[in-house]
Amino acid sequence: MKIGILQTGHVATELAQEHGEYSDMFQRFLAGHGFAFQVWNVVDDEFPEAPDIAGGWLITGSRFSVNDDFPWIRRLEEFLRRCYAETVPIVGICFGHQILASALGGKVEQASQGWGVGRHRYETPEGPLNLNAWHQDQVIVPPAGAEIIGSSRFCRYAMLSYGPHGLSFQPHPEFDAGFLSGLIEVRGVGLVPAERLSRARDDLGKDTDSERVADRIASFFHTAGQKNCE
Repeated sequence: MKIGILQTGHVATELAQEHGEYSDMFQRFLAGHGFAFQVWNVVDDEFPEAPDIAGGWLITGSRFSVNDDFPWIRRLEEFLRRCYAETVPIVGICFGHQILASALGGKVEQASQGWGVGRHRYETPEGPLNLNAWHQDQVIVPPAGAEIIGSSRFCRYAMLSYGPHGLSFQPHPEFDAGFLSGLIEVRGVGLVPAERLSRARDDLGKDTDSERVADRIASFFHTAGQKNCE
């Protein structure tokens, strides 16, 4: 199955040599699940010709806000609406979570509680998930019909399901401790409140449930892909 990665930002130059681009992180994250990948840098206005040229789409994180007035963001929303209408499965992470919600009629804003950084605990029907986060915006009104499948006290609409054709997560299951540590120092200092960065540093060595989320995303893609072939 081919997964198209819609890359909505680039890793900071200081971190890219060691960690690669966001698309590289997702390919490592989903390795071993039977996928082939192709990357479109939508942040650079590089878009797929049509929704059906991949078996599923994955939207990465970004330093941009979905409310920024850039043509590529509006073009991406339109492409996602086309994918959803044609029942091509979509997975969104962080910015991807937010722009999928925005494209389908939800609302995203800068959260009043500020930055969510580091390891957070999310409650789900299958039990708690501990995952790394890095965001300031949040979905504050989910689209009609979206099901809340994960939340925290900090982020109410942290994980959303759109039936058999959409799945999204506010946290970053693809971020390992090494990358998060670099992000804290390169982008966090001077931007994120010092006490939140301190807590995030303290949690860097603790386990996360990223593998469980990778399994969930892989299962979603394979199941939705099979339904599309029926």
